[in-house]
Amino acid sequence: MKFKFKIILCIACLVLLAQLIRPEELSTAKAQTAKTLTGVPKEVANVFETSCFDCHSAQTNLRWFDKITPANFLVASHIRDGRKALDFSQWDSLATPQRNAMLYFALNGILSGEMPLSSYTALHPSAKLKEKDIALLKNYFLNNLVSKPGDAVSRVGQPKVKEVKNSPNGVAYLPGYRNWKAISSTDRFDNGTIRIIFGNPIAVKAIHDGKTKPWPDGTVFAKTAWKQEKGKDGNVYAGQFVQVEFMIKDATRYAGTKGWGWARWKGENLLPYGKTVKFDSECISCHRPERNNDYVFTTPLDIKDFKK
Repeated sequence: MKFKFKIILCIACLVLLAQLIRPEELSTAKAQTAKTLTGVPKEVANVFETSCFDCHSAQTNLRWFDKITPANFLVASHIRDGRKALDFSQWDSLATPQRNAMLYFALNGILSGEMPLSSYTALHPSAKLKEKDIALLKNYFLNNLVSKPGDAVSRVGQPKVKEVKNSPNGVAYLPGYRNWKAISSTDRFDNGTIRIIFGNPIAVKAIHDGKTKPWPDGTVFAKTAWKQEKGKDGNVYAGQFVQVEFMIKDATRYAGTKGWGWARWKGENLLPYGKTVKFDSECISCHRPERNNDYVFTTPLDIKDFKK
């Protein structure tokens, strides 16, 4: 009995000594005055605050078991990664379109089942989203972040620029995408745009052959976006050209960015998006919920009959 007692005592002492080692993220994180998401209905804000803020803001509410070493190192890692991907603490400094994009990104993570983490909700059951919570978020997006009716003017024509600069990461603009096949369409109700996704011949063949997980090297997608205009008759029209985005598959060349080269050109002047080479981390972060689909959101149309 004495030997077992000594073993237990030694373990207890080691656990107590381990508590002296604390992760920096938890001990130095600056506290922030409690705030709600300005401009968002209280009930909607409450859902995000309850299920997201602990890891995605500076308003981290740590429970006693979150503070115990070594569990606190895992918690700190989740918080660090969470804030890097999405930080609601920046809310008040963002313009409305950026706020909507942030909520859209959060909703994507929720609908894909990626967030909140099941390992987190197991110990923090209050963060688990109920069906009524998800329905509330969907309803808010569909009824509050859509374009309002107006005098729609169709401007579907593509911009024409003689010389387009490369993206900061070196990806070159591909004007030939206009001759590719349209493989899907979508809309972004957070910023009021409608989109058509074009696929190059390699992408089309992969769709026809059913080999899209993963997509083969050489696959290129071009996602074009126009401002969504809703006419007084209730119909939706393509308005001003907003941007074109490219995803270029090359598992070797783009190994550091999940096997894809990412690029975006905005406006009718086709100005390359991004201030630094690392801008594509935004793209990866947004597409992370689709990592099991090779980071591709697009569900291609059935285009088997189009094979030449």
